[in-house]
Amino acid sequence: MSELYEKMINEALAAQKADVNTVKKYRGHEFKMEHTKAYVDVANKMEAIDGQSEAVINLHVDSINTHYNTLTSLTDTVRPEDDPFVEHYQTPAILEILYEEDESFKKSVDKFIESIEKSEDIIGLDSVRRYAGFYGPTCVVDFALIPGSTSNIVNRILKRTEIPNNHKQAILAAKSWGMNTSYGIGEVFANEIEDGITVTEAIKNEIEMVKSIYETPVEAQAKLMDSLGQESFDVRKYMSNYKKKMKETVMAAVEDDVHYGNIVTVPAYCVGDISHHISQSTYNMCKDDVTMAIIEATTDVMESTLKNSVKDFKSEYQILSVATGAAACAVEYILELDGFNAPTVVELLTRRFHNFVQLNPTRPAAAELHNCDFMDTIYRGWKALDEERRMINGSGKKLEPKVAGFKVNLDPVEQNEVIMNPQRYTYPGCAITVRFSSLMRLADYPCLITSEPVTATLMTNVIALHKETPASPVRACKNCASACLVDFRHSYCQWKEAV
Repeated sequence: MSELYEKMINEALAAQKADVNTVKKYRGHEFKMEHTKAYVDVANKMEAIDGQSEAVINLHVDSINTHYNTLTSLTDTVRPEDDPFVEHYQTPAILEILYEEDESFKKSVDKFIESIEKSEDIIGLDSVRRYAGFYGPTCVVDFALIPGSTSNIVNRILKRTEIPNNHKQAILAAKSWGMNTSYGIGEVFANEIEDGITVTEAIKNEIEMVKSIYETPVEAQAKLMDSLGQESFDVRKYMSNYKKKMKETVMAAVEDDVHYGNIVTVPAYCVGDISHHISQSTYNMCKDDVTMAIIEATTDVMESTLKNSVKDFKSEYQILSVATGAAACAVEYILELDGFNAPTVVELLTRRFHNFVQLNPTRPAAAELHNCDFMDTIYRGWKALDEERRMINGSGKKLEPKVAGFKVNLDPVEQNEVIMNPQRYTYPGCAITVRFSSLMRLADYPCLITSEPVTATLMTNVIALHKETPASPVRACKNCASACLVDFRHSYCQWKEAV
């Protein structure tokens, strides 16, 4: 299996480096679509080996190519306000292909829509809770089943819907990694209740909105973009072309018995690097040398740790765990260089969240999603570093935290000239918060340190090995940082109850 594991690692790191190197080259410049070609080129080198489903790999690669070619035909750039949504146009189109080609699946979706109509108790309760900040910092569009997430609510409604279980799993996957539209539960409710509409009427309109993203996913997404003033390109033309170009690939996956939950997942999660992770907003953020250095050092820690461990991996899941775990350790280690740690930052951002709710009752449903990602990452890293610090005690031994039993190499952080010389980026005599301040920028946008291109590439490889098992959403405890350190919300999670 070592050949497979090396191949997975090389593909994932190639995706990450395509992003990082492009951002390093163009940061501070004007973003152009052509800049993303580096990511497309490395994706095109992906291949299926050792029992992997070629149909799954094709869902990933063909989606990237279709996304790139369609976007470049419609625009030469994407403004920052529009770039987060470029990975939300794929699943609506994929769902409609499945609706049109599989009557039994469409009937199941119709029954699910009927259940949404009858689920005022669930939708109303969670809309009120999200609006009020009841769950604390939570990601309404999370890829897991955490409290307050759309996946959590969809799962609860699916449990009362009498349809085949594989269809339930596909519907659930479509609103997790599948990202069926940009909508997060509670958005309509929050805005309408603040506008003076009654709670009863606001909940009714919330239900109609949720129904629409399953009844007409493409048009629902287009209308959402209309309401947000999206202007970078014609989203209807994009989804029409994407649907047309991807139909053959989707149907080949159906013929190969790929679970529908994977068919709606793989094409969406892999395209975000094109005009989102490589984008104007990223270029602007990374003008700061310390922010750029943190991304580079985290990438280097991930790479060296994976390559040091490759011969000892026993399963494909270990690779994913070590990749994300090594990155988490790197970020936490950089945080600790300034005297901060995860418990401190989680408490800070959680307290800030409750103030933010009061200041912004109509905050976007996904406002704190990346704060949650960041907190979960540093919390994971802190647990590994804290355990290792206890073990080495006062011996002065090198700090080598372990993830899934594998040592994490933190040398790239120590060897990074920018990170280790913060005095060059502020008043030299008082350079004690420089790295922390850059990490707070990344707390709003941690995609390249968590890392999404690595996760997307590795997950496609894993799914290609297990095509008949739905990979999303995550059916495990996410160890939400806020829930573990500050808030009491574990009893509202659904990870054990996933359909």
